[in-house]
Amino acid sequence: MATRVTQEPAVVLDEFAPARVKQLLTTRETAEILDVKPGTLENWRSTKRYPRLRFVKVGKNVRYRPNDVAEFLRSGTVGGEAS
Repeated sequence: MATRVTQEPAVVLDEFAPARVKQLLTTRETAEILDVKPGTLENWRSTKRYPRLRFVKVGKNVRYRPNDVAEFLRSGTVGGEAS
């Protein structure tokens, strides 16, 4: 009889804990922050126009981490000193 060995995941994905998932932004919320239409974000995702705008996809649901949206905005800052 073979012994079945189960292993715990090597990495616990704390960033996806239920409390954190509720903090994720929808496409509509992210579009409002960036002042673009939701369809524009869908276009950017499908064409990979802005790979720095990272997103999370689970099934058909797309969500954005607030920190990733903020980093995307910082990456587009031109001139002056970034804070």
